[in-house]
Parts: sequence; C-alpha cells; structure tokens
Amino acid sequence: VEAESEAIAHAIELCVAAFRTGGRLFYVGAGTSGRLGVLDASECPPTFSTPPEMVQGIIAGGDVALRRSVEGEEDKPESGACAVQKRQLTPQDVLVGIASSGRTPYVIGALREAHAIGATTILLCCVPPPEQLKGWVTHFIAPIVGPEIIAGSTRLKAGTATKLVLNMLTTVSMIKLGKIYNNLMVDVHASNTKLVARSIRIVQAIIGVDAAVAEEALARAGGRAKLAIVMLAKGLNPTDANILLEEHEGFLRQILD
Repeated sequence: VEAESEAIAHAIELCVAAFRTGGRLFYVGAGTSGRLGVLDASECPPTFSTPPEMVQGIIAGGDVALRRSVEGEEDKPESGACAVQKRQLTPQDVLVGIASSGRTPYVIGALREAHAIGATTILLCCVPPPEQLKGWVTHFIAPIVGPEIIAGSTRLKAGTATKLVLNMLTTVSMIKLGKIYNNLMVDVHASNTKLVARSIRIVQAIIGVDAAVAEEALARAGGRAKLAIVMLAKGLNPTDANILLEEHEGFLRQILD
C-alpha cells in the first residue's frame, strides 16, 4: 500500500474536487470487494455527518450479497452498468471500481458506463493495471500484495490492502473538507449514547470546559459538536455561530487559530 501513496493522494484530490462541486463518491465491487466498499461508505454519515448519498457502496447482487455469497452476479457487466444508471451518475461524480484481480466483469461494466457518462473513474486492484482498461479508467491504484496464503482467496491480503486504501480515500478527503480538527471528529453525528459522550469529550478537549458546560452547549447546538465549540469559543448564540461556520466553509481551524 505504501508504494501506492502517490496514486492514493491523487485519487483523494479527485474525490475532494468532486465533493466541492456537489459530486458523489461511489464504490463498486463484488464479493469481499463490494462489502468493503459498502462498509467504508456506511461509516461516513456517523463519523462525518455526511448525507448518505455523498458516499455510496454498490455490491453485485444487492444488499443480500452483504450476508451471503451471490457469486454469479459478478460475471454480469450489464448488471454493473445498470447499477450505475440506476444511481444517475453525473460528470461531477467519482466511481471507484474495486476488483482485486482487475478483471471482475461487474466492475468493468460499471466503469465503462461511468466513463461514458463523463464521471471520474478509478480502479483499485491488487495486480498491475490491466492495459485493456486504460481507455475508460481515469486513474489506477494498484497495491501489489503477492500470492495469498490460501491461493486465490483475495479476502485475505488483498482485502486488507483494499480496506486500508478505502479508509484513506474517505478519511483524508473529509479532513480536507474541514470535518476533522486535529484528530477529533468535530462533525460526528451524535446518534447514540456513545457518540453523545464522545461529543461532550470533544468539546471539553478543544475548549477546556467541564462536562456540564459542554453538555449544555451541545444541547443548545442541537447536538452539533462543531457548532457548540464555536459558540463557546466566540461567545455566540447558535444562529451567529452557524453563520460564522458557513463563512469559513465549516473549517474550525480558520475560526479558532
């Protein structure tokens, strides 16, 4: 994976550029590759408070394939193309095809369709980039992991490398969009007890107040840690703090530093 650092960094810039113009990121894969894409996409709303449509995972065979193997679906390029059409991709979007072998028909069908639409296309594979795909793939990320301990079982090393890359694509993109301050998830969506407690700790860590003050500010901020931080740091009401955040495009550092 380290050898592909430059390729990953370039892919991140493509994703950030898309997000800044209202574009979306789609992961498309079959089997383990598809599950990893869905997993990474599903973690974005709670971690970064992104709308669910901003990062989407598409798996061959649909949601049922998340729990049990639907192997035959990966052999249908037309199904991959149909999945892209169904989600109405635009030239502002990015599609990342995930295929350890670099030749999964479902993924290739999706890449071809996305390219025809004008979307940015990226292939994440664990083999040298296939020459025949260079006509409709904008960018390649190809961590070469070598033979699996169980021959052909790409859920192992290839799957681990794939997850690392996907984590970097979304996490670093969100950092560049101002959704992290230092190493704190200031845009966390506090949707359960654990995340509510985390929001309180985040406000405490950044502002230096006790838990009661942080909790009261969060209540006035509708649970939004970033908004509560600005309110406390600048002595503002929720409305004015929100205006200040919007003026700085959500970048907390520009307000606090």
